[in-house]
Amino acid sequence: MKHIFLAIFSSTLLSTFAQNGSIEGTITQSDSNTIISGVNIYLEKTNFGGVTNGNGYYKMENIPSGTYILIISNMGYNTIIREVTVQSNQALRADFSIVEAISMLSEVVIMTKGNTGLRDIPGSAQYISPKEIQKFSYTDINRTLRAVPGVNIQEEDGFGLRPNIGLRGTGVERSSKITIMEDGVLMAPAPYSDPAAYYFPTIGRMQGVEILKGSSQIKYGPYTTGGAINFISTQIPNEFSGRFNLSAGSFGSRNLHAFVGNSHKNIGYMVETFQYSSDGFKKLDGGGNTGFDKKDYLAKFRINTNPEAKNYQSVTFKIGQTVEASNETYLGLTQLDFNSNSFRRYSASQADLMKTQQSQFSATHFIQISKAFNITTIAYRNNFKRNWYKLDSVRDSTGIKTSISALLENPSGFNDAYDIVTGLTSTNSNALFVRANNRAYYAQGLQTVLGFNFQSNTIAHDISIGIRYHQDEADRFQWDDEYAMKDGVMQLTKSGTPGTESNRLKSSAAMATYLQYRITYKNLTVIPGIRHENILLNEKDYGKTDPERTGISLKESNNQIDVFIPGIGLDYQFSKYLSSFAGVHKGFSPPGPKDETQHEESINFETGVRYAKNALSGQAVIFYNAYSNLLGADLAASGGGGSGDLFNAGEVQTKGLEFQVTYDLLSTRKQIGLNMPLTIVYTYTNSVFQNSFISTFEDWGTVTEGDQFPYLANNQFAVLLGLEHKNFNINISGRYMDEMRTTPGQGEIQANEKTDAYFVIDASANYIMYKNISLFTSVTNITDKVYIVARRPAGLRPGMPRAFIVGLKATF
Repeated sequence: MKHIFLAIFSSTLLSTFAQNGSIEGTITQSDSNTIISGVNIYLEKTNFGGVTNGNGYYKMENIPSGTYILIISNMGYNTIIREVTVQSNQALRADFSIVEAISMLSEVVIMTKGNTGLRDIPGSAQYISPKEIQKFSYTDINRTLRAVPGVNIQEEDGFGLRPNIGLRGTGVERSSKITIMEDGVLMAPAPYSDPAAYYFPTIGRMQGVEILKGSSQIKYGPYTTGGAINFISTQIPNEFSGRFNLSAGSFGSRNLHAFVGNSHKNIGYMVETFQYSSDGFKKLDGGGNTGFDKKDYLAKFRINTNPEAKNYQSVTFKIGQTVEASNETYLGLTQLDFNSNSFRRYSASQADLMKTQQSQFSATHFIQISKAFNITTIAYRNNFKRNWYKLDSVRDSTGIKTSISALLENPSGFNDAYDIVTGLTSTNSNALFVRANNRAYYAQGLQTVLGFNFQSNTIAHDISIGIRYHQDEADRFQWDDEYAMKDGVMQLTKSGTPGTESNRLKSSAAMATYLQYRITYKNLTVIPGIRHENILLNEKDYGKTDPERTGISLKESNNQIDVFIPGIGLDYQFSKYLSSFAGVHKGFSPPGPKDETQHEESINFETGVRYAKNALSGQAVIFYNAYSNLLGADLAASGGGGSGDLFNAGEVQTKGLEFQVTYDLLSTRKQIGLNMPLTIVYTYTNSVFQNSFISTFEDWGTVTEGDQFPYLANNQFAVLLGLEHKNFNINISGRYMDEMRTTPGQGEIQANEKTDAYFVIDASANYIMYKNISLFTSVTNITDKVYIVARRPAGLRPGMPRAFIVGLKATF
């Protein structure tokens, strides 16, 4: 009887499985060559689903015969929905190519066309996808860029509010030597007149980030030495959808990101907000808030012809506003105080407050005249105003006035002033000078790009012609208030008169044009290009005794630049997986308004190889930049006097190596249901002055031939490891930063002239509760490493301590 029962049970079981089928296939990008791992595949209204492995392969088994709706979904790509029929005892093969959501955007708006377009660029380029951005849900651009080779960063406040970013050794001061864009529009407050980026696009609301180096960047000037960074904002979705992310964590941090949008046949829209705040991780003597509150609001609206129209056209309007209040200061710590309590803030910084407001507006018109010819035009206007109210100098009991930079560099030489800064009651009523660094900016322009492509015999031609007329202005209207210190509390004793400190107006008008010609013959692509910049810069300095700007003591400066910026890049495809590239181009940065200031000029070379096949991809690049004239800037942010004036620094040579490789460690196991991507990134940079000079810039001083460039790490290393499943993912990121000189020099670095070398580890985890709802958590600086990131603007500054975040993510 027992044997009969087993036979019947086995027969029934085999019969059940015999009636089931399976679905398997491979998911690639739209170029049909690049596989994609971690893509979600599932049958709607069932429990059947999976993810592609490191080779882009997926398989779902034991599916009852019938008709289903198959959904292929991956963040940053257009969703595919297909009806499939599963038959018993059969394996259904279903291969798909998915299209990146940004791939249809104009080349004015994007530089790379996403991951798909990287292989077509004859030079070094990286694209950070929405999926990569969401892994750690960073709100700090410094941490987001850690996996990009060739990026140089000097941290400042720990939250990334005022980034200092350079590319290939350009210098990092307020990201003023690289082209910063959002959706193809210049985003520095005044890119030509005063490029120091006190406003920076909020990474938390971005859909993607592009980094372009090499000869192809000349399209995106005016800064063409190191490279360009373009932030791609959340795009109008193709169907009704949205996202809601809410999180909270250490130091009273709170974060909200929400958007909703839809597209119909002739219109589309999207509204979005990103809000984040913190109470701060530094401890103010006597208590007080050292945090910030920042809010972004953005809306887009598009009207378009029917998609099948002979000449498709669209107009997209974008309007946004960002407001920020941050209790941030330029006042750091002495070495002894840093050693005792790295997160201390002195009493004299209690009134320091940065208030900003930025607004942006753009209208983008696109017309597809034919399959081979299109025109994109963008009109834009950005406004930015800020008042960073912060301690500037101290007057001791003898009447000697000392800058906070000099004071913290040598506290023993200014004992009385140091005591006042740390809270000791002052003997006079005007001991503390707090400057209202009040400034207003605008930038506006009109840019047009014509794209034309055609085929002649076996040669493909792609021509891009661009023209941009741009105006910007930076208006400084500042004053000093005076305070006394009483028992650790600052008391206002005298209000300053607006316009009696810096009272200057800088303006620029620039006409920029470029021509880039892409020629492809078999496996060889050549892209010559040339850019032309005609710039008129003007400065009106009304002095400190004319707040009404009557002109009684007006000093006016003018400078005009007319320069051609050529470049050429080559790419050779050895196979569909392996290619090499090389390029040479002219580097350029605009000078200041004083006619004795020359523009920055260099000749830049690079050569590299790229490889991408299944689970393995990578890139290695060698670069060399030879400056005939490097420009320095007198910025308070970098320890200078804060005039913003540029000065000639002569010849500099910069060389380096960039390396990046990614491999899925579980790619050989087809049906394990897990992916383990590993990414290793290394950057070597060495920059050396080729001549001696005495700098008017306080932070540089006397420079001797052979001195190394300050705030530039020779070695940077990052490693990222993930574990991905259809129901969860875990990610670990480690970054090593070499010590950096804080002043030019050579040989062994003195202990008081360097930052710390450090290795910081971050981690995140995401658990999918339902297909559209997930819980996530992250921790930064797991080991709670304490390290010096800078000795400027004034005194030592710590990196971010360990911090936790937990939250909920929902999409619909």
